[in-house]
Amino acid sequence: MKLNAELLPAVERIAREAGVLILQVYASDFDVQGKADTSPVTEADERAEACIVAALRRLTPEVPIVAEEAAARGEVPEPGSRFWLVDPLDGTREFVSRNGEFTVNIALIEDGEPVLGVVFEPVADRLYAGVVGAGAWLHEAAGRRAMHCRQPAPEGVVLACSRSHGDEAAMARWLGSRPVLRRMAVGSSLKFGLLAAGQADLYPRLGRTKEWDTAAGHAVLRAAGGQVFDLQGNPLRYGKPGFENPHFVAHGLTSSAL
Repeated sequence: MKLNAELLPAVERIAREAGVLILQVYASDFDVQGKADTSPVTEADERAEACIVAALRRLTPEVPIVAEEAAARGEVPEPGSRFWLVDPLDGTREFVSRNGEFTVNIALIEDGEPVLGVVFEPVADRLYAGVVGAGAWLHEAAGRRAMHCRQPAPEGVVLACSRSHGDEAAMARWLGSRPVLRRMAVGSSLKFGLLAAGQADLYPRLGRTKEWDTAAGHAVLRAAGGQVFDLQGNPLRYGKPGFENPHFVAHGLTSSAL
C-alpha cells in the first residue's frame, strides 16, 4: 500500500484532468437538472465524477470510493476504515452562475479522519493540496508554495463565509460579541483554502452539508495546522450515517479568544 504522501501527485493530476472536462462543459450552453434533494447537477458533474472514479480505481483498486453523484443514485459502497470521498464539482450553483468559484474535491479518509485532500479550482488554475503530517501546498501561476494557517489578530478575525448559502440570523447568534474585521464570501471549498493559506481565520457553516462537500478542504486545512469542530466542540468525522455533516466551524490556528 502506498503512503499517503506518495499518492498526492497522482491525485493532483486526477483533479486537474477532471477540471479539463468541467471547463469544456462550462464553455458550452449546458443544461441544468435537479436531483431528488433539489440541488442542481450538470453534465460537468457526471463527466468529472466518471473520470475521477475510474482513475482512483486504477490508483488504489482496494480502496472504496464514495462519490456524490453515484450516492445520489443510491450507489454507495461500504466505506470501511479507509475510503475516498469525491465531490466532482463542488459549488454547482457557482458553476451555473458562471462566477468561477467551483472546485474539484478529492479526499482520502482513514478511521474517520481526512488525511489527504486536493481542492482544484479550474477557472483560476489554482490547486490546494495537503497530507496530514507531511504539509499543505498551494499551486498557482506564481508556482508552488507551502501553506500554513495563521494566528488571528488580537483585534478580531477574518471570517470566510458562503457566497450562496447562509443564515444571517444564525450567524449573528453564533458570532455573539466576537470582533470581526471583515468577511470574505466565496463559493465551494475555497473557504477552507483561505484558512489553510493564512488569509482567513474562521469558517462557520451553520447549514446543511454532506461529507464530500467538506472532506478535501478539511484535509488540506488539517495539513496546514487547522481544525474543524462541530458546535459541541467535537472534531468533525467522516463515514457517518447518510454522510450528513452537523453544523461546524473550521478554524485556522486557534486562540483562547475564539
